[in-house]
Amino acid sequence: MEFVLVNSAGEVEDKIDSITPGGAEHYFMERKRMYDKKEFSKVWKVKSKKEYDLNEMAFKRKPSSDPVHWWKEEDNYLDIDKS
Repeated sequence: MEFVLVNSAGEVEDKIDSITPGGAEHYFMERKRMYDKKEFSKVWKVKSKKEYDLNEMAFKRKPSSDPVHWWKEEDNYLDIDKS
């Protein structure tokens, strides 16, 4: 199973193939040379690749560069002045 190391901004920093989540967490803690689990979990999260992908797909926000034009979707039949 593939696991990813996610930073506090939600970006993937590293990935590994591991059998257990504990093994992946131990590997990432050694890579970052952080041996305190509480301090490590404040900065990074270890997630399975599948879980990360599902979260990204479910909570992906629409970029603000794509404006929403709700008034174009509204019908004009309620406009009294329009003939």
